[in-house]
Amino acid sequence: MRRLPRDMSITSAATLATLDRTGPRRITDLAVNEGVTQPAMTVLVRVMEESGLVERRGDPSDKRVTLVWLTEAGASYVRTRRQAGVEAFARLIDELTSEEVNALQGALPALLHLAELEDQNQ
Repeated sequence: MRRLPRDMSITSAATLATLDRTGPRRITDLAVNEGVTQPAMTVLVRVMEESGLVERRGDPSDKRVTLVWLTEAGASYVRTRRQAGVEAFARLIDELTSEEVNALQGALPALLHLAELEDQNQ
């Protein structure tokens, strides 16, 4: 993914991916998740909001809380980036030997388990 041309920061793209994966979140939760300060995340969300990628809405269960929601444009951006990443990895995998491809296939269950553990810890 880091080799792909970027039209936004890695933190912005990661924040959009988090919202796509987990649903609406508080700015403070997003800041912790992405390892930035709350003021920095507030600025990041404002820029993404101005770009139409996210929107802020009140939390229906707690009117004092504002949540950041992914818009359809934001979801489309995440899908496009994800597909570009898949295609980039596919091109690289095509350059591997059959033994290396077999090794990757053997590692997939452990990698999937790592991804599940990461999702549980967020």
